[in-house]
Amino acid sequence: MSFLDLPEGLAERIIQCNSTYTVRFGVRLRDRMYSFIGWRSVHSEHCEPVKGGIRYAPNADAEEVEALAALMTLKCSLVDVPFGGSKGALKIDPLEWTPQELERVTRRFTQELNKRGLIGPGVNVPAPDIGTGEREMAWMVDEFRRANPTDVVNARACVTGKPLSKGGIAGRTEATGRGVQFAIHSFLRDTRTAGLDGRRDLKGASIIVQGFGNVGYHAAKFLSDEDGAQVIVVAERDGYVANHEGLSIEALKQHQIRTGSILGFEGAKSFAGDMTGIEQPCDVLIPAAMENAVHPENAERIKAHLVVEAANGPVTFEADKILRSRGVTILPDLYVNAGGVVVSYFEWVKNLTHIPFGLMERRRRERRNHTIATALERMTGKEFPADIRDEFLEGGAEIDLVRSGLEDVMRSTWARIGDLLQKQPELGDYRTAAYVAAIRQIAEAYEAIGI
Repeated sequence: MSFLDLPEGLAERIIQCNSTYTVRFGVRLRDRMYSFIGWRSVHSEHCEPVKGGIRYAPNADAEEVEALAALMTLKCSLVDVPFGGSKGALKIDPLEWTPQELERVTRRFTQELNKRGLIGPGVNVPAPDIGTGEREMAWMVDEFRRANPTDVVNARACVTGKPLSKGGIAGRTEATGRGVQFAIHSFLRDTRTAGLDGRRDLKGASIIVQGFGNVGYHAAKFLSDEDGAQVIVVAERDGYVANHEGLSIEALKQHQIRTGSILGFEGAKSFAGDMTGIEQPCDVLIPAAMENAVHPENAERIKAHLVVEAANGPVTFEADKILRSRGVTILPDLYVNAGGVVVSYFEWVKNLTHIPFGLMERRRRERRNHTIATALERMTGKEFPADIRDEFLEGGAEIDLVRSGLEDVMRSTWARIGDLLQKQPELGDYRTAAYVAAIRQIAEAYEAIGI
């Protein structure tokens, strides 16, 4: 807090979690009773409702949940969405249970959260995280509606990350990966940065992605298919695959879906059990898996020019110092993976307004664009270029508006971080600047409500 002039005691208030609830419950499965333990932590209610994902993991614990809740508070503050921070977890290995069994467990977990006021459109809004997805969110919203029959009007807003058929929003599944892409774009466009050895685009850039789940897959796909980058290594928990001519990301994903692993992919060389994939030379390293992927033992061997933290806390405190001392630029998780919560905010707003994005203006925009195209043709005596006519005349589907809104948030947030670092160069790096920007806004919120 040395870079912030906070009133006495306020820093301690911001650091602490407001509450952490532990729930223990039983579910009858396989002709016996199984007991489960879960947590929901509320870090800060300076802004309500609070927001944060629920993960299903066998190694989950209360301390991890509290840390992630604090990160959510800071993340929401940094990108300026009106949520406080929360996080949840259930100590369970989803792979050990059938979908039908997981549904029963999820519904019981939702009942426990509902009884304690830990889920609801205006109080606490969960979302997917590691081990959960659209399916689990659909179960949760259905169970919440059953338990709250008088609140069905806004019930869909009790969670985000739902399927489209259950009130979800187009672009939510890809949101975090898309946010990673926009974060890198914002960094490269900023003339105050060195870019990638002076380059301002990703064409031909070599990229290593660690973690090939939702975030890693989408980030890799967008950067290779749309930006012309070459994803040369994809690393997972059982090894890595490499092709220095560039991997076919979609083909690799289909292979993973068929076999359950990225190893054995025909379009690359496989390195089973080898955890050194992230240490190969590259322009950009994107750790998109679990925490602490880059630590003091391997930080000296990282050969990337730019590390983009798509996961939560993938670079340890000690590793961060080692990388920066070697001149490696780090884009912090607080900013990079905020795409998920930004689009979750859009989904929450959509559920509360009960109207799809673009519905009221799409046709008007199409007519306006058609008028402009016709006017240009009359003025120039030439036909509007056929290869861009359809795109120009399109009024904008929901996913186009979601992507546009996300890009705007990521670009404006980057400008905020960069401006702060320029005004206060003593901050030293983007991570510190992001934390200062986020905490300063939280402090202002507390002071505004008299705390």
